[in-house]
Amino acid sequence: MFDDFGGTPFGATAEGMPDVAPLFPTPDDSLPIHSAIDKAASQFRIEERRRLAPRPETIFSNDDLTPLEAPSPIDKLNFISFGSGSSGNCAYIGDGHTGILIDAGVEATFVETELRRYGIGMSQISGIILTHDHSDHVRYVYSLVRKRQHIAIYCTPKVLNGMLRRHNISRRVRDYHHPIYKEHPFRIGAFEIVAFEVPHDGTDNAGFFITHGRHHLAVATDLGSVSERADFYLRQANYMMLEANYDEAMLACGSYPEYLKARIRSANGHLCNDDTAAYLAAIASPGLRHVFLCHLSKDNNTPQIALHTVEQALTNAGLTVGDGSGSPYSLRADLQLQALPRFESTGMIALR
Repeated sequence: MFDDFGGTPFGATAEGMPDVAPLFPTPDDSLPIHSAIDKAASQFRIEERRRLAPRPETIFSNDDLTPLEAPSPIDKLNFISFGSGSSGNCAYIGDGHTGILIDAGVEATFVETELRRYGIGMSQISGIILTHDHSDHVRYVYSLVRKRQHIAIYCTPKVLNGMLRRHNISRRVRDYHHPIYKEHPFRIGAFEIVAFEVPHDGTDNAGFFITHGRHHLAVATDLGSVSERADFYLRQANYMMLEANYDEAMLACGSYPEYLKARIRSANGHLCNDDTAAYLAAIASPGLRHVFLCHLSKDNNTPQIALHTVEQALTNAGLTVGDGSGSPYSLRADLQLQALPRFESTGMIALR
C-alpha cells in the first residue's frame, strides 16, 4: 500500500486558516530568488520520492512489478534432501510448525540426525507421502513411523498393497496409513497436497503438487515421460523436484544389458537429461524459481553433466541460471538450479 499523499500534516494559524508553506517562498535578504525556487523544487522532489516509495514491509515479486504483501512467518518454507537416486530417496518440506517427508528410502537414523541438526524433531513431522512402492522410496517407512502415532503415511491403497506384497515391511504399517486418491486434495497442517499420475513401472505411481500459502512445489521423480496431468501441475510450480536420471551417451556405452537399457528409455522408465532440459526450457516462466534435479543415475549420469545439459537449454531459452548458493550473483538469476546429491544431505534450503 502507498501513502495517499505523503508530506507533513496541515496545521492551523491563529486566524484558523491552514498553515501551508507556499511552493515558492518569498525571498529574504539572504536568499536570492532563484535559490529559493531551486530549494523549493528540490524539497518537492524529495517529498514526491517519499510518497511513491513502497513501505519497508512490501516486497516485489519476480513475476512483475506489482507490490506484494510480505509473506507471514508461517508462509516461509524450508527444504532438505537426505538422498536422491536408486540408493534411496527422502526429502523434507516444512514451515517451522508442520513437516512432511517425501518418500522414505533413506535410513531412518540418518534422517532423524539431519533433522535434529536444524532443530527439527520427529514430533514436528506430521506425515510421509509416498510416490510409489519401489524399495528406494519406501524401505524405511515403518522405521520412521514406528511408535510415532502422530505420523501418518499418505499413499494410495494400491501403493500400500504393492509395498507389502513386494517388500519385507511390517504389516503394522497399515495402522499408520491414510488412504489418498489421485486428483483429490488432502491436507497436512497448512499444506494442501494433490497426487497426480506419472508414467513409471511401479505400482500406481504418483507425483505431488504441494501448496502452502503462495508457494507451490511439484514433485515428479521416477517418470519416463511427462504426462498431460504431470505437465498441468509442473507448469504451476514455483519449486520443482524433477527427474534427470541418465545421460543418453553414457547409457548407450555403459555396461547395462540391453533389456535394462530399453526399460530405462521407455515411456514408463526414466527421464534423460536432454528430455528434462527441453521440457524445462519450454515451460520456464517468471513464477518458476528453483529446480532440483533428482534421481540421477550412479552409473549413467553425473551431476556435472546433468546440470550442464539443463543449464545450457535454459540459457538458450534466454534465462539466467543461478546455482542455488545464495550468493548475490546467484540470487539475481531468473531461477536456481541444483542437482540433489545421491547419498548426502543438501542441508536446509530456504525456498524464496
